[in-house]
Amino acid sequence: MMTFPADTLGIDFGTSNSAMAWLGSQGSARLIPLEGDALAMPTAVFYNAEDNSTHFGRDAIRHYLEGTDGRLMRSLKSLLGSPLLMETTQIGHQQISFQDIIGTFLATLRERATHNLGQAPRRVVMGRPVHFVDDDPLRDAQAEASLRQVAQSVGFDEVSFQLEPIAAALDYEQRLTQESTVLVVDLGGGTSDFTVVRLGPDRMKNADRSADILATSGVHIGGTDYDRQLNLSQVMPLLGYKHMGPEQREVPSRVFFDLATWHLIHWQYQPKAISHAKTLRSNYSDPRLHERLMRVLTERHGHHIAHEVEQAKIRCSVHDAGTHMDLSVVEHGLQAPLDVPDMQAHLHELLARTVACARECVQRAGLTDASLDAIYLTGGSSALRTFQQTLQAAFPGVKLVEGDLFGGVALGLAYSR
Repeated sequence: MMTFPADTLGIDFGTSNSAMAWLGSQGSARLIPLEGDALAMPTAVFYNAEDNSTHFGRDAIRHYLEGTDGRLMRSLKSLLGSPLLMETTQIGHQQISFQDIIGTFLATLRERATHNLGQAPRRVVMGRPVHFVDDDPLRDAQAEASLRQVAQSVGFDEVSFQLEPIAAALDYEQRLTQESTVLVVDLGGGTSDFTVVRLGPDRMKNADRSADILATSGVHIGGTDYDRQLNLSQVMPLLGYKHMGPEQREVPSRVFFDLATWHLIHWQYQPKAISHAKTLRSNYSDPRLHERLMRVLTERHGHHIAHEVEQAKIRCSVHDAGTHMDLSVVEHGLQAPLDVPDMQAHLHELLARTVACARECVQRAGLTDASLDAIYLTGGSSALRTFQQTLQAAFPGVKLVEGDLFGGVALGLAYSR
């Protein structure tokens, strides 16, 4: 049996959700509870302006949705490799950089691990996507360096990285009884990553697994991109997106794209952005649509709308049936429908690009579909029914195996050398 370094903490710092796993001297990794009994929690931070407290995960989202005055921060991972990372934002009476906000979240993860383990973890393996930034190696390296710096700043002495799809493969391997060639599919909130890897009980004995990794690929498309597309298609038209004005020209669209993008929403609440939105009034033929837009901006409902879209996507997928997004915070009785054909149509291009990246990974490995024993799914977005259908159509006859969607990567990170 292969031995792994003991006392290793694996952290899957995700765009939408995060998880942690611990590998102690017993040799078997386990997930660490993060919120009560929950083994994963939303990557969310809420700064409560009413009592200057800070909240995380589901607690952060609950405070925001209950109307507590403050700032909700999500999709923080999307800022890695971006010039925005070192910019500051107003939190209460302070200016805080987004890198420091990430540090606050990671420090909380370490504190919760310490409480659970009875000791402060010093060695951590952080997950990273195949590409933090597509087609820009310099910015990609900067993103990893920034995350390393943050991890060290919160108390980790030894920080290393593992590709998230490879971590998922190491977790899957623990359950295999024979050698298999597997396409690992890791769909998170911000990226979709793929690897073709040889796995099996005998291969676990090898300290160097590089020869078993046949190919990797990745694309900067994930669950938050699906949410943004559904938001733009189903909700933003109710605020004026693609609305034709009196001169038969569309209302300028920038505000709608930013309002549908998690990590950009808060910028639309700034006085300058609100002043600009007011000037768009003359571009509207229907003043009611502009009134809705201004209400969303001035009353800060953008994150609430984004949350409604995300939950509707999940309901539509899980139940394979239509649903509605409740927009009554904007206007009494206002709803936006979402049904299965809508979701398939709106997400078709994004899903096609994602599956094409999976196909590219298999081609890089020099394999045919017949050479694959399984496609292993991990990451919350891989549960999306329309994605699984699109993937299965592209790889007919190859079985799909659904792993631990939110904990598999963290477990594999703990097994990483």
